[in-house]
Amino acid sequence: MNWISNVVRPKIRSFLNRRDSPENLWIKCPETGQLVFFKDVETNHFVIPSSNYHMRMGANARLKSIFDNGEWEDIPVPEVAADPLKFRDERRYADRLKDARTKTGLADAVKVGVGTLDGLPVVIGVQDFDFMGGSLGMAAGEAVIAGLETAARRGMPFIMFAASGGARMQEGILSLMQLPRTTVAVEMLRDAKKPYIVVLTNPTTGGVTASYAMLGDVHIAEPGALIGFAGPRVIEQTIREKLPDGFQKSEYLRDHGMVDMVVHRHKLRPTLADLCRVLTKTEKAPPRAALPASLPAVDAPAPA
Repeated sequence: MNWISNVVRPKIRSFLNRRDSPENLWIKCPETGQLVFFKDVETNHFVIPSSNYHMRMGANARLKSIFDNGEWEDIPVPEVAADPLKFRDERRYADRLKDARTKTGLADAVKVGVGTLDGLPVVIGVQDFDFMGGSLGMAAGEAVIAGLETAARRGMPFIMFAASGGARMQEGILSLMQLPRTTVAVEMLRDAKKPYIVVLTNPTTGGVTASYAMLGDVHIAEPGALIGFAGPRVIEQTIREKLPDGFQKSEYLRDHGMVDMVVHRHKLRPTLADLCRVLTKTEKAPPRAALPASLPAVDAPAPA
């Protein structure tokens, strides 16, 4: 009887009362190792409150945080061949694409939209690192080009949030062709005399850095972002020298003239709005005067 009371019943109760908690209930800060409640980080624009470490943001979350009222219109992107080289390594490239689309809900690594930022019409492109490391392939290149062409055609500023590990190796030379193609599209926007602002997030490397990510009129970086072509470890092995502390981090690049400013994510939206207004010579619309609670009565016309 004691075995049933002391062992069996507690086991049954624990099984019936067990609740599965979501996997992302807590987030571990990469810098301090502190566990932080996911909802707190999400509310704080994915910035760890205690350490100010900037976590990666998905494309939809980024667009929602920048556009007025979190509303925008998606820009259609031309379809491309999903697996032009029929590439396969450990897995088929087509299977990797399918998994990435299921994970992120995106068609590819870049999402572009048009809307307003503090009342000013703008086009914004976001590179999502969760989609195969934000790698640049044909579909991502077409998205960047579509955003730049839309901005040039409609006469709007274009803001690009870059986050990438480089060109997508599964598409070979076809991915490398996106470097000159996006560069030409940037020149089209420049010919239209509209600003091109780049926000470099963690990380921005490889072919993306070698093309549209470093062609902006203004370059903004988020704090602590890794920015460069090759990674620090590869450079150290190549030149056989120890690199300076903080090398390729956004603050180091700002101090050495490669980045114009480092802006905290909480101040990014007003900073972008101010830059767009300055570069387009657009004054901020004055706030509408509030109507009085009750309007004065209209005097009756005097009798003739």
